[in-house]
Amino acid sequence: MSKQRLYIFVGYPGAGKTTVSRIIATKTGAVHLWADHVRQEMFGKARLSEEETTQLYEALNSEADALLAAGKSVVFDTNFNYAHDRELLRQLAAKHGAELVLIWLTTPVEIAKERATEMAEGHDTRVWGNMPLEDFARISNKLQPPTPDEQPVIIDGSTIDEAVIIEHLDLS
Repeated sequence: MSKQRLYIFVGYPGAGKTTVSRIIATKTGAVHLWADHVRQEMFGKARLSEEETTQLYEALNSEADALLAAGKSVVFDTNFNYAHDRELLRQLAAKHGAELVLIWLTTPVEIAKERATEMAEGHDTRVWGNMPLEDFARISNKLQPPTPDEQPVIIDGSTIDEAVIIEHLDLS
């Protein structure tokens, strides 16, 4: 049996987090917690308010906690662009003896922006279609890159190739 893991992500909207999450979940059997999908289930049309976001992440963190407690690996598909949030998830993984795998998708900002704001409509990885430019800018400008101490697995999301993901994350 492979080691229990909690996979989390850093990257711009449109960096490829959901695509990589799906590959990991398929290859490992880990449970895919997709924040955008859960937000839609909980609230319908997203308002992205602070209250809504707090409720969403309380629910998602609780679900991740329960899954890890049950011995499952989890792919937590959302932006963990704040160091503080990544540390909370590191503590959650440690509580259950799971390995935290931090994946930093270093997709160039122009590629991510185009994917998120112009190419998302009708794409199955974007729940709400094209993201407004101001939302992309707000989220992107607040990204806190991982430090070397966080030991991120760095993946260029410009072109996401399953074989590259498998190799970088040692999923074979």
